[in-house]
Amino acid sequence: MTEPAFPHQPAAQPAEPTPAQQPSNERPATPGPQSAPSTDRPTAGSGPAEPPAPSHELRAALAAVRTEVGKAVVGQDAAVTSLLIALLCQGHVLLEGVPGVAKTLLVRTLAAALKLDTKRVQFTPDLMPGDVTGSLVYDARTAEFSFREGPVFTNLVLADEINRTPPKTQASLLEAMEERQVSVDGTPRLLPDPFMVIATQNPVEYEGTYSLPEAQLDRFLLKLVLPLPERDQEVEVLARHAAGFDPRNLAAAGVTPVADADILERARAEVARVQVSREVLGYAVDVCRATRFSPSLSLGVSPRGATALLRTARAWAWLSGRSFVTPDDIKALAHPTLRHRVQLRAEAELEGVTAEGVLDTVLASVPVPR
Repeated sequence: MTEPAFPHQPAAQPAEPTPAQQPSNERPATPGPQSAPSTDRPTAGSGPAEPPAPSHELRAALAAVRTEVGKAVVGQDAAVTSLLIALLCQGHVLLEGVPGVAKTLLVRTLAAALKLDTKRVQFTPDLMPGDVTGSLVYDARTAEFSFREGPVFTNLVLADEINRTPPKTQASLLEAMEERQVSVDGTPRLLPDPFMVIATQNPVEYEGTYSLPEAQLDRFLLKLVLPLPERDQEVEVLARHAAGFDPRNLAAAGVTPVADADILERARAEVARVQVSREVLGYAVDVCRATRFSPSLSLGVSPRGATALLRTARAWAWLSGRSFVTPDDIKALAHPTLRHRVQLRAEAELEGVTAEGVLDTVLASVPVPR
């Protein structure tokens, strides 16, 4: 599985970062994000003049967030990068991992490093939509109904074990995720900015769970798979706990705010100015269209998925210090952006085919513009 790795040190002219990659289960490993940097820089005839280079100050601030999160969370640098990409794109993230890989701690630490508010909602079978979005409460003193905000009114919402609640409650998040507002009794109420839903689910436990429908999965910008740590990383986790680390006290671990909502807003404005040539746009479309003709898939990537891939690739290009998108940026974000937007055929699953393997095959088969 492939997740983007953050550039180590922001600089005026950084080297092209190399995202980590793991082998696939479908076909032999294919060229991916580790291929040589593309030289597909927009030319004068392909669009407007090249915008100014990404701000070193803003990139340095977001790189510092990764350092702060590392004070509490070990071995999840790629996930931190992906969460920052989602914030820059104003998207939402689905985190998948076995219990105990620091999913909740990761969100809490990220919020602390960015000086953002966060709330956690434990999704259970008896959770009602109003428990998430808020509801009207009768005030006996005034004889009127007043709106009481639910936990969704915050910057980072941790929807813990979202697949443990029925579809009706899962759907209560859809308007908040898509429209960034909540409608109660016909009155829309805007959510704060920035706003991001980070939902978690356990991939190894299915009893008493409700699978997220494809339409809801498509609302998540990224799906991140949090791996188990390597041996040296797990030794580091135990060493920190032996030294007195308390995951409930982030301040004692030295985690301090190094960025804020203003920095995110300015960074988003710069990401929106990142250029994409017609050739790279065509490459992104060809990658998504190729999934629709894969014999292993019953459902390919929709046009919404293609626009999501474009958004994440622009954010990754900006984090890499470039004002233009290359085909390698498309490759680097293809797995986390598209893995949850495709559906395997039953016979392909029985043969051991994986969505990751299908995406590897697609990236290997689609011609790369030069």
